[in-house]
Amino acid sequence: MPVSFPPGFLWGTATAAYQIEGAAQEDGRGPSIWDTFSHTPGRTRGGDTGDVAADHYHRAPDDVRTMAELGVNAYRFSVSWPRVQPTGRGPAVQKGLDFYRALADDLLDRGITPVLTLYHWDLPQALEDEGGWPARDTAQRFADYAGLVADALGDRVERWTTLNEPWCSAFLGYGSGVHAPGRTDPVDALRAAHHLNLAHGLAAHALRAVLPGHAQLSISLNTCAVRARTDRDADRDARRRVDALANRVFTGPLLHGAYPEDLLDDTAHLTDWSFVHADDPATIARHPLDSLGVNYYAPTVVSAAAGGPASTADDGHGASAHSPWPGADRVSFHQQPGERTDMGWGVDPTGLYDLLTHYAREAPGLPLFVTENGAAYPDRPAADGTVHDVRRIRYLHGHIAALHRALADGADVRGYFVWSLLDNFEWSYGYAKRFGIVHVDYATQTRTPKASARWYARLARTGVLPDPVVP
Repeated sequence: MPVSFPPGFLWGTATAAYQIEGAAQEDGRGPSIWDTFSHTPGRTRGGDTGDVAADHYHRAPDDVRTMAELGVNAYRFSVSWPRVQPTGRGPAVQKGLDFYRALADDLLDRGITPVLTLYHWDLPQALEDEGGWPARDTAQRFADYAGLVADALGDRVERWTTLNEPWCSAFLGYGSGVHAPGRTDPVDALRAAHHLNLAHGLAAHALRAVLPGHAQLSISLNTCAVRARTDRDADRDARRRVDALANRVFTGPLLHGAYPEDLLDDTAHLTDWSFVHADDPATIARHPLDSLGVNYYAPTVVSAAAGGPASTADDGHGASAHSPWPGADRVSFHQQPGERTDMGWGVDPTGLYDLLTHYAREAPGLPLFVTENGAAYPDRPAADGTVHDVRRIRYLHGHIAALHRALADGADVRGYFVWSLLDNFEWSYGYAKRFGIVHVDYATQTRTPKASARWYARLARTGVLPDPVVP
């Protein structure tokens, strides 16, 4: 029997502003923490920056045309905060808003649903200079920014996402330091996580005050399928600790109105969590989510460390002398056997199935979207210019089949967004990793749809999962 998806299922692609837009100093855009980080020697591979990236700022109409040709019916993009508010304060820059107005209009004209993410890691540098996400005021600044964007695009965009992967912003940005702004303080990482949660709650309130009643609010979490390496009690406890830091630090307040007690206990030697004010949990959960975005790439396998502090170099988030896991210093991370992507991440679609069915049980009635899923491979054009990325097709096929199994088992999954539309600036990896279903020649900015793009187009147009072969 063919693997078919229900009518109205969203088949989309996803991108992030700093990774594709370029035009870093045009039309009033201010510097973000990623501008500063990438221009700091030693922070990114090869000293790469997002100054030009995929030049999407100047090529957006062509990129939208490509999506239309592929037949996708949704596009998840992020707004660059410093393009709209260069310092994170004050009135909006209209040229910045005009870019996103035009983008949304072009998408709608071609029958593509715009799915807007307000924050994909590009905090204005001026706010970082004032303390960044560990500072409580940043959450209020984000709410003000959200209101400005909603006022400008609320008549065009119905689907709004507040934050993308706040775990990365907090724990890679302020814990391990492998992401911007590159700070390495475990307490600041926990403070940042809370203020990102608070920012979501305040922004949701600001959005609801401006947007039409039918607007849909969401958040995208890089939910982690954490697995114990063995059934030993110590390994199961390592799994519990990482699950608290990876998942429940966000889903606790978002879905249940409180931080999990075991998380507070695990980190009590670091902080008393006094930065959480009495009414914060109510503020975070005041406006229930209309859907939850699930970002998934690979499972995380953990065990108790055999002795001494565990190395975090193999936890899948980049080598660092500092841990992104405060309170889990005696946890070891392991690569599971089998195929890996160019990022070194294991290929295991069962992790996506597990997450979708888990959240279907934890939050029954809450629609789910897979807002990121994809794989980096060292794609090289053939002599005729084509890119036969067979491994990516197999990866996508396996994960979309796992999504279908979750759907059949009762998970209310409404859409899937492949990461990514374009090859782009892959954060601290620079341009060394290619996630796109469309190849980008960075020297010429020429776009070439890969075989995976043609394969995904068949899926998007028919709603039937094609065989994992090169079209």
